[in-house]
Amino acid sequence: MDATEQSLRQSLSEKSSSVEAQGNAVRALKASRAAKPDIDAAIELLNKLKLEKSAVEKELQSIVSGSGNGSLNREAFRKAVVNTLERRLFYIPSFKIYKGVAGFFDYGPPGCAIKSNVLSFWRQHFVLEENMLEVDCPCVTPELVLKASGHVDKFTDLMVKDKKTGTGYRADHLLKDYCTEKLEKDLTISADKAAELKNVLAVMEDYSPEQLGAKIKEYGITAPDTKNPLSDPYPFNLMFQTSIGPSGLAPGYMRPETAQGIFVNFKDLYYYNGKKLPFAASQIGQAFRNEISPRQGLLRVREFTLAEIEHFVDPENKSHPKFPDVAKLEFLMFPREEQMSGQSAKKFCLGEAVAKGTVNNETLGYFIGRVYLFLTRLGIDKERLRFRQHLANEMAHYAEDCWDAEIESSYGWIECVGIADRSAFDLRAHSENSNVPLVAEEKYAEPKEVERLVITPMKKELGLAFKGNQKNLVESLEAMNEEEAMEMKATLESKGEVEFNVCTLKKNVTIKKNMVSISKEMKKEHQRVFTPSVIEPSFGIGRIIYCLYEHCFSTRPSKAGDEQLNLFRFPPLVAPIKCTVFPLVQNQQFEEAAKVISKELASVGISHKIDITGTSIGKRYARTDELGVPFAITVDSETSVTIRERDSKDQIRVSLKEAASVVSSVAEGKMTWQDVWASFPHHSSAAAEDE
Repeated sequence: MDATEQSLRQSLSEKSSSVEAQGNAVRALKASRAAKPDIDAAIELLNKLKLEKSAVEKELQSIVSGSGNGSLNREAFRKAVVNTLERRLFYIPSFKIYKGVAGFFDYGPPGCAIKSNVLSFWRQHFVLEENMLEVDCPCVTPELVLKASGHVDKFTDLMVKDKKTGTGYRADHLLKDYCTEKLEKDLTISADKAAELKNVLAVMEDYSPEQLGAKIKEYGITAPDTKNPLSDPYPFNLMFQTSIGPSGLAPGYMRPETAQGIFVNFKDLYYYNGKKLPFAASQIGQAFRNEISPRQGLLRVREFTLAEIEHFVDPENKSHPKFPDVAKLEFLMFPREEQMSGQSAKKFCLGEAVAKGTVNNETLGYFIGRVYLFLTRLGIDKERLRFRQHLANEMAHYAEDCWDAEIESSYGWIECVGIADRSAFDLRAHSENSNVPLVAEEKYAEPKEVERLVITPMKKELGLAFKGNQKNLVESLEAMNEEEAMEMKATLESKGEVEFNVCTLKKNVTIKKNMVSISKEMKKEHQRVFTPSVIEPSFGIGRIIYCLYEHCFSTRPSKAGDEQLNLFRFPPLVAPIKCTVFPLVQNQQFEEAAKVISKELASVGISHKIDITGTSIGKRYARTDELGVPFAITVDSETSVTIRERDSKDQIRVSLKEAASVVSSVAEGKMTWQDVWASFPHHSSAAAEDE
């Protein structure tokens, strides 16, 4: 625990004891009918102690809330953002007229436009600039594919149920909520208790079902809605199950991620790429997770859009030719050593982080840098973006290194992009389960002498012993890795037979010495065959968009100063509408000019909207500011117009013919507003901004 927090909790405990003791003293004086001056002096001291206690409480509340504003202000800010988003139809709960279903949301027109712009930039930034191979695979996935990947057996969260109503809750969320609420709102807990709760938050990822259940019972946690007792935690698979075909005999699942479609197509993609490594494949698509208790709006939903990259690379060479392009970037990083020692994220130079081994390799580092550039260009605040390294207990056993791009929101730090070096696990798993080798080749300039394992099943002896199962035995024996084969060889030489598990038969069999030959031989090879490693950046598009909403949302006073007006400061790159066109007044000539500008904007691909309502121009500006529209063209003459920039409210005057090209240049990033401001006459906005 932070030393300041520990000191304040200790001080608060002492102040509380002093207030209680002085309160008892005042009551005792009153009960004994003491002299009025004595009672007044005691009350004055009591009030002084209460003020001191209140001051310590405020200081402690500021620290435990994570910011000087406190958690209540964060909730008020979130409510303002969400109310605006739903009122302006960025997104709304799905099936609203039927009271909705938790974990499902519909994107309205501005939300769809922003999502489309984000995905379009993602394609440009990654797929086009990195020459990736894009694929589009089905959402319905056969069970055997997800069995091989481990999802059928291990894609679970621990759930508890209300013992009376049967309502399910995610067990770790209940424990996390309890600990967080205690730490933030119960300022009376001791420093030792606070340290215990913080430790629980830090290690709960490692809890077994039994340990998690024990903590829930220890803290007396009950069902949030009914306060009924809870069941013991048990694993719940998060995949939506279905059946393929009318017979119902071919089980399948709605995919929980898009990656498996890329892995199972590796062989064809490798050939398409001219049998060359490294290469990357990408996919944008829907994924589905049957969340136990969805909450936090767009951050935890049951159907969502993923954009994933699988970059296949030689495990013996993870350098990247373009790493120097990002090596000098500096941004907030949170390595595991800093997390374990209770420090905060701090700025690192990416090149130094890779050179020191903090980041495992150049290719992983390159994608971390590219993700940073992608998010900040979208409009994510770089001071509220950090890259957190997974702790050892978070990483899968096969992973080399993993980092999450986390964005700070009113909900805290939210994982929005995962960047992982998954080694060769996925391709090996699908190779073993499909019996199709998912491998790459490296041709040698000169043949090399290498020692190779040779496994030769004796088919005649195996056929006599196992008859119709001979083929299964041969395949299983040939699939052994070197460690398994040499262990079998040693046992056969010492005992003459060995127990061997045949996974395709789901049983053990006895292999005798005359049934298989295992040796190592020197061979001359012309090429190296290997299973590639994969570096995987995986983007949660909905989470990124929600954090973008919060980072771009702000308010400013109306001209009269009697109300606060909402606005979204979206960069033109992602703004749902790039420009609005306003005739200043309802006038035939102005409206005709607006239509000409509209046609020219459409011809250069600039999304826009004409507003010919009779509403005051200031109110029209305010209305479009709330949608995040960066530019407004106001037609106030037959030969020239004004162009207003949303954030500064500055305006320039340009000719009617120039309007569309000027907006197009700024919206597409060919010019900045500063360039435009320096190039055209300025227009006084005081009269127009009657907001």
